[in-house]
Amino acid sequence: MTLPRPLIDRAIEAAFAEDLGLSGDITTDACIPADATSKTVIAARKPGTIAGLDLARAAFEYLSTETNTNFQIEDGARVTKGGVIARIEGPSRAILTAERIALNYLGRLSGIATMTAALVDAVSHTEAQIACTRKTTPGLRAFEKHAVKCGGGKNHRFGLFDAVMIKDNHIIAAGGINAALAAVRTHVGHTVKIEIEIDRLDQLEAALTGGADIILLDNMSTDELREAVRLTKGRARLEASGNVTLETVAGIAETGVDTISSGALTHSAPNLDLGLDFLT
Repeated sequence: MTLPRPLIDRAIEAAFAEDLGLSGDITTDACIPADATSKTVIAARKPGTIAGLDLARAAFEYLSTETNTNFQIEDGARVTKGGVIARIEGPSRAILTAERIALNYLGRLSGIATMTAALVDAVSHTEAQIACTRKTTPGLRAFEKHAVKCGGGKNHRFGLFDAVMIKDNHIIAAGGINAALAAVRTHVGHTVKIEIEIDRLDQLEAALTGGADIILLDNMSTDELREAVRLTKGRARLEASGNVTLETVAGIAETGVDTISSGALTHSAPNLDLGLDFLT
């Protein structure tokens, strides 16, 4: 799994512009000789699943072509506490100045991957898939969705442009489920998937007869989810969303739904604690 280089370059350039401002790294430039070199390692302070290595490499190599970043693992790998993720050698100033930017990206994305992997593990005895949503950090969606995949999850639609998602407010504004589905069918091509969100079982049949490809069952109990699976009989893909936690996800998966989506994967995942240590 790799990220497009243009996205990485833009993100790294913006991060350095934010961090360096008009004066640069005044601490490092003041106390570290320009010709000093160092050997360092990035290690995990806690166990987790790693994502964002391409961003970390780009950050460390942004200020100096003499910086050598040698990863010991790949994105998607699981590490134990104390596990070495990378060895970085090169100009001390460049490494010190890039440290926080590299760890910010790496820790954030690895946190998402770690949380995703935990949910994926919890439903591994079922056929349910774990998916993220569009509840991402503005400007970081490609990276955060990449992290979900590193954790074994699936990406929901990437944006407003690649799939139809009719939500409750669309239904109200359009005049009902049937009206919304009919209007969408005349507007999009046959290759575009159409998903509709319902929050009551009595809306299910209208969504099915209206031709929805995917039906999102919003904040339903496990009994309601199980009944929705029974009534649907495979006529549409079913997605459960709402109240998805590590404690509840297995029970949700056992109802027979196809997908379980969680916004928390990208808006609430804690950073994975990683650190850079100087050896010389």
